[in-house]
This record gives sequence, C-alpha cells and structure tokens, in this order.
Amino acid sequence: MARETLKIASHAARISLVSGLGCVVVLLTACNVGPQYARPSAPVPPAYKEVGAPNIEGEWKPAQPSDAASRGKWWEAYKDPQLNELEEKLNISNQNIAASAAAVQIARALVREARTQYFPTVTANPSVTNSRISSAFGQKVGVTYTSYSLPFEASWEPDLWGRVRNTVASNTFAAQASAADLENVRLSAQSDLATDYYELRAQDALKQLLDSTVSAYQEALDLNRDLLTSGLGADEAVAQAEAQLKATQALDTNLGVLRTQYEHAIALLIGQPASAFTLPAEALKAEPPSIPLGVPAQLLERRPDIAAAERSVAQANAQIGLAKTAYYPAITLGATAGLQAVSIANWLTWPSRIWSVGPSLAETLFDAGLRRATVQQYQATYDQTVANYRETVLTAFQQVEDNLAALRVLTQVIEQQDSAIESAGRSLQEAEVRYKTGLDPYLNVITAQTALLTDQQAAVNFRMQRMVASVQLIKALGGAWDASRIPSSKELAASESKEQRKP
Repeated sequence: MARETLKIASHAARISLVSGLGCVVVLLTACNVGPQYARPSAPVPPAYKEVGAPNIEGEWKPAQPSDAASRGKWWEAYKDPQLNELEEKLNISNQNIAASAAAVQIARALVREARTQYFPTVTANPSVTNSRISSAFGQKVGVTYTSYSLPFEASWEPDLWGRVRNTVASNTFAAQASAADLENVRLSAQSDLATDYYELRAQDALKQLLDSTVSAYQEALDLNRDLLTSGLGADEAVAQAEAQLKATQALDTNLGVLRTQYEHAIALLIGQPASAFTLPAEALKAEPPSIPLGVPAQLLERRPDIAAAERSVAQANAQIGLAKTAYYPAITLGATAGLQAVSIANWLTWPSRIWSVGPSLAETLFDAGLRRATVQQYQATYDQTVANYRETVLTAFQQVEDNLAALRVLTQVIEQQDSAIESAGRSLQEAEVRYKTGLDPYLNVITAQTALLTDQQAAVNFRMQRMVASVQLIKALGGAWDASRIPSSKELAASESKEQRKP
C-alpha cells in the first residue's frame, strides 16, 4: 500500500514539474528582445507641382474612386490590339519575370523553413553493432557481443528571446520584398515593351514619311530632266535633284537598322528568338490616354519598388532583434526513448526500454565583442535601408514630375511644330512656283524641301517622345499595382502556393 502511495506521489510530482515548466515556457516565450518596427517617415509633397500647369488639359486627370477598380491591364488604355497581344505574351514568356517568380518561391520556402524551428525535431537512429571487448580489461578471452538499438530522440529549443520569431519575421519581410521585386520587374518589362513598341511605330512613321518624300523627289528629278531635254533647264538643277534624292534614299534605307533593333528587343521581351519574330509595319497614330494621378501620398502604396524598399527596412529591423538574442542563453529540451538489448530475441521487449530526458543550457561567456559588433552591423544596415527607402521615394516623385513636365512641354512643342510644318509647306509651294517661272534657281526649292522634311521628322519624333513619356508616367505611378497585393504572413507560411500547384 505504501509502495502504491509512493508511486502516486511521484507521478503527481512529475505532473507538477512538467506543468510548472510549461507555464514558465509560455511566459518566457512572450519575450522578444528585438526593436518594434515602424515604417520610416519619408518626404511626401501635398500635391504634384505639374498639376494645374497650363496646356495640360486632356493629358491626365485626378483619380476617381472607381479608378482603383479599373486599373488592371494599363496598356489597354492605349486601345492598340497589337500592343495588347504583345503584353499578354510578355506576361507569360518573359524570362526575367520567370526568374523573379522563381526567386519569390525561394523566399516563400525560406519562410516555411524558418517556421519549422517553432517545433521539436524528432529523429530515429536504429543500429545493430557487433563489438569485441579487449582481454586487457581482466578477461582471459576477449568478449564479442552484438548490440541492438532502436532509439528515438527529440529536441526542442523554446523561443525564449524571440530568435525564431525574428528569423521568421526577417524571412517573411524578405519574401514580401521579393514579391514586390517581382511586380517591379514585371512593370519594368511591360513599360519597356510599350516604349520599344512606340519607338518602333515612330520608325514606321518616319519610313512612311521618307518613302513619300523619295517619291516626291523622284518626280522633281524627272521634271528637271525633262526641262533639261527640252532646253528649258540646266544640268546643275538635275545634279542637285539627284544628290537630294540619293541622300534621302540613304536616310530611308538607314531607318531599317533601328527598326530591326526595336523589333529584336520586343522579341526578347516576349520570350521569342529574334530570328522568328516579325512585326508588320504600321505608322504611329496613337495619342496618349488620360492618366489618373491620385495624390502624392498614394504613390507610396502604388509603386512596387517603394514597397520592396520598405519591406527591406522591416527585414533589417528584425535582424537587429535576431542579433540581440545572441546575448541570451540557449535552452534546449532533449529526450531519448527506445529499445536496446544484446539479444535480438529480447530487443523488442518491454524490459529493453531506455529513456532519458532533461534540459541543457548554453551561454557564451567571452567573445571579444563579437555580439556587440554584430548588433552594430545590423543597426548600420537598418540605417542604410532607411536611407535607401527614402531615396526610392524621392526618386519616384522625381520620375512622376519629370514625365508630367515632359507631357506638358511636348504638348506645346507638337502644336508649335505642326505650325512650323504648315509654314514650311507654304514656303515650298512658293519656291516651286518661282522656280518653274524662272525667277529663282532650283537650289531654293531644295532648301525649302529640306526644311519641310526636317520639320516633319521632328514632329514624328516629338509625338514618339510624348507617347514614351505617357508610358513612363504610368510606370512612375506604379501601373496597375498597389500594396494590397503583397502576400500576407499567412499566405507566405502556406505549405503550397498557387505557383507550386501549376503544372
């Protein structure tokens, strides 16, 4: 009876000890030696400087509440089916996007790896060992025996000081930054494609212009030859007309170099070999769409590069906490249980059981300032990421203002250039009349023709620059992205992602 009472008391004592340790662990697990994170401040202007400037009507408009819902495939605002098709191919086949998507999956896996440290590690190490004891230990003959062992070992390090939590947080923030980087790569590729596309279309417009100019110059040369044959013209005029025609033909032919390069650049962006891709010629006719701006503060939520920079700040903050946990002792709870015998017949019997359980503690007593230097390193890294974040914000506002100013100025320039073309056309007509009536030499006609062609080429380039500026403005505003698309901690901790389940 006394023996049974002793067993009950011992069992109760063990339960009390385990319960007490559990309470201590729960209380200590709430400790986190890392600094609390807060998004760093950044200079945000109350309004864009270019908004409200003269001569910008129709180029952009204030954002409306419904704009956030309608911002999707931003390139569709240009109403160009060919561009839409190319952008869709880019989203599927661009290799830079594919590489960034793989980087996101790596970062997600690192989050799941870090979270495994919350749980115990259990291992099994079965073995069958044949051994011989030396006869030098007092035995006349060495003893040989076989040991059969089937141990299971479990170890767990309670997260007393937040080491695991800071590791998980650091990897989570890194994964979120990686996801934002992916969207930044995607947006950059999309805008590069649209830019190359409109620059190629500008080359097509120049080609169309020069083709028609070559035809006009050929007619002028034929006219001068006829005049020479009839005795009313001079060979000098024929030579001048020939020189002008050949020079313009050379310019016309040279356009093929740059157009081919743009075509090859588009092929690379959509993941196709340059040799297998051809884009039919079509002159640039598009006009910039109205672009919703929003207020400057919204830019912090709409730019993926700003989001990535901010998540890098959060990651650096978590790394400071991780470095500080090195000052505190590491406590490991370990346990072993299993079966061990020297006979295979007794191996899997209850008397062959073995077990051990107990905590262990490790603390660094002297490291010559290593931990202090490590904390200082991560604090400096944090300061660096804050500066990078603020620089990214400032750069974003600069890019928006640059492209707003470009749209405003180019709108005025195109109007002025169109007036210049009209005047150059009248001048050419007057020069041709005076030449045909014998009042002026043919050189005056060539001068007027050259002036008109130069003005027309400039007009095409100005329109191309305005289209590029509108694309760059959309990119500077973040395209169709916003910070709500950053995956949450729960999404990053999921065992499988949508990308992993794709065939």
